[in-house]
Amino acid sequence: METARPASALRMVDIDKSFPGVRALDGAGLDVAAGEVHGLVGENGAGKSTIIKVLAGVYTPDAGSVEIGGERVPVLTPQAVHERGVRFIHQELHLVPHFTVAESVFMGHELQGRLGLRKREMRDRAARILEEQLGLALDPGALIRDISPAQKKLVQIARALTDDDIRLIVFDEPTAPLAATEVDQVLGAVRRLRDAGVASLYVSHYLGEITELCDRVTVFRNGSDVGRIDEPGPDSAREMIRLMTGKEAGQLFPERARPTDREVLSVSGLTDGSAFAGVDLSIRAGEVLGVAGLLGSGTEELVDCLVGLRRARGGELRVEGRARRFRSPADALRQGVVLIPRDRRHDGLVLDLPVQDNVNLSTLDDASVLGAMLSGRRIAERAKRMVAALDVRPADPERKVRLLSGGNQQKVVIARSLLTEARIIILDEPTVGVDIGAKAEIYRLVASLAEQGAAVLVSSNDPIELLGLCHRVEVMVRGRIVGTHDSESLTRDSLLEAMTASTAAAEGAHA
Repeated sequence: METARPASALRMVDIDKSFPGVRALDGAGLDVAAGEVHGLVGENGAGKSTIIKVLAGVYTPDAGSVEIGGERVPVLTPQAVHERGVRFIHQELHLVPHFTVAESVFMGHELQGRLGLRKREMRDRAARILEEQLGLALDPGALIRDISPAQKKLVQIARALTDDDIRLIVFDEPTAPLAATEVDQVLGAVRRLRDAGVASLYVSHYLGEITELCDRVTVFRNGSDVGRIDEPGPDSAREMIRLMTGKEAGQLFPERARPTDREVLSVSGLTDGSAFAGVDLSIRAGEVLGVAGLLGSGTEELVDCLVGLRRARGGELRVEGRARRFRSPADALRQGVVLIPRDRRHDGLVLDLPVQDNVNLSTLDDASVLGAMLSGRRIAERAKRMVAALDVRPADPERKVRLLSGGNQQKVVIARSLLTEARIIILDEPTVGVDIGAKAEIYRLVASLAEQGAAVLVSSNDPIELLGLCHRVEVMVRGRIVGTHDSESLTRDSLLEAMTASTAAAEGAHA
């Protein structure tokens, strides 16, 4: 007897979409059952964003059909999709900092009465949606600027739930800006929606989230759906990587070179007076040192202090054995220390400038004639060389950086850092929002830098990244280093336990 097929929330069949010179979708399909969480994975450029924009009515498909709730939609427009109960949660928050939570939940569809806004009803409904449907007790009068990143994301989700005809919510990288502990709040909200019968299409580069959360997964490669995984589990990530890349997963992380005994950078008793205190650490030439910590642990502030973005209030920093005090990143760079920042779009790039200008920004003196006039030829030659070396795609130095994928934007930031020839490289969250293929390339670059004798510090919330890339890992809890671990002695679970202060290793945080 044939098993009855579950009701469909969304069915997209044989979708084609081409742009000048690019076939973005080639017979792609999606089938999301009612009430399920369906994962969508693929490398940057695989077609995920394009098919979402087709569904949203932003792009008109060249061919194919779309059904929502079992009903064919002849012409996709934003209004038609919205009327059929499809909502979109984008990676960017698009919230106004000085609005209240209630105002943000109802922004664009405020409740109007004869005498103006029904503010009390908006506050009550916002609080009820957040608590009953998303599991978050939050003051509806709180300002957006005063709540956490995870709470902002849940407010964004609540905006999609203000009416009752929701059939499907599309989540596009919803946890990219969040720390490890905050991710669970968002995943818990998605599960609550599933329990209420709302289907989700969940797009993420974090395969651990996909295997933990999703009922089924569709994999995209080169504009097509190349496989589906039913009942994904902990061992499914390897199969996803194979389908995404067309190759066996193999070793995501390159082999680590053996570091030297020469200490390149060290800090002792470093204190900023508020976020962290008494930090001791050292990095050797050829070593990749990890710094692990949750949001609020002090890792961000420590990184900023190491490169002169934040003032040290006590302790000592030494480079090559000599005491230093950096007043700015430019001061640090003159001493051979360069930062690859956590927020590449706002702190690492000038988005409206082309790749070649961004690559040369930190070394304009070397791209000038007689130290005065910039040489367009030198700028172009240096950029072309770095674009080729780092395999930036497309290989067009004159392309504006904002038009690149996240992984390729990160490569541009790294390329600029490599041109400085700094011997101490600090990477803060180096692969946030980066697909699995670009991650592997970034890991290879980091390992290559260490093999050439650079000292590398990696601050990351991703325990798998730290374990695979680093020789040693320093764990920070509440502003203090509570343990130094050889990465080969750690597991993902033991590192998370240390980061969350749930093991004896964290006792030092209270000393």
